[in-house]
Amino acid sequence: MEFKLEKGMALDEVISILTRSIVEFCIHLVVAVLVFYGGRFLIRKIYNIVSRLMTKRHVDASIMTFVLSGVQIVLYFLLIIIVVGILGLETSSFIALFASAGVAIGMALSGMLQNFAGGVLILFLKPYKVGDYIEAQGFAGTVKAIKMFNTEITTPDNKTIIIPNGPLFTGSINNYSFQPRRRVDWPVGVAYGTDFEHAKSVLLSILEANPNVIKDDPTAPMVVYLKEMADSSVVLSLRGWVLEENYWPTFYAVNEQIYKLLPENGIEFPFPQLDVHMIPADGSADA
Repeated sequence: MEFKLEKGMALDEVISILTRSIVEFCIHLVVAVLVFYGGRFLIRKIYNIVSRLMTKRHVDASIMTFVLSGVQIVLYFLLIIIVVGILGLETSSFIALFASAGVAIGMALSGMLQNFAGGVLILFLKPYKVGDYIEAQGFAGTVKAIKMFNTEITTPDNKTIIIPNGPLFTGSINNYSFQPRRRVDWPVGVAYGTDFEHAKSVLLSILEANPNVIKDDPTAPMVVYLKEMADSSVVLSLRGWVLEENYWPTFYAVNEQIYKLLPENGIEFPFPQLDVHMIPADGSADA
């Protein structure tokens, strides 16, 4: 909006120019608001169309969330440029100002560039993908979205954790879903004097009865080891293999069977024990 007041102009001319300028600005403002809301509606439509097209073409979910977040950012930036132009501001000056501000902000927030670079590397190197269960940066959960600057994971108790891509890529990642099979370990403490072969037979029968445990595969054996002779118990290690998605259901189900069937088969769970030797006052020790 531009208006010029020249020296010697009459008051009514000044009022007329100001009124015309204000009316023009209000019209531009209304148009800008309408364009903004119309553009936002159009961006949502484009977002949904791109999402449906990528879904139909079975694009990897990790790539899809990354691309969609980028499309959304670019479209909103273009919409802001259009709205600024409608308001009468010089768009080239605005872009230059935005670029200068972007450089200053980028220097102050260099971590954002690292997060973007981390997101690109995660997308192409694929240390994890959407749907994987990972543990990283002190958090564990299922990956729900890989965006331009961060990754969203959902914990087993349904909390959403947002982790920046930069430290996520450069740090250690434990991807539980990378392999199709996982080994399940159950440490079982039994009392001293327990027949090892009998306890081993009962424990293996529990795995044999569980449908999720992989059987008859030499690369995924069911075994029982004598792991440790602890202070109050003999610790056995029961091991079996399951598909990754069956890990937790199998772990809890076998735990219940161990607690139920071992006592039924005469195998005792030990309690902490302490031997006390009494020494008489005269100093002699009796056996």
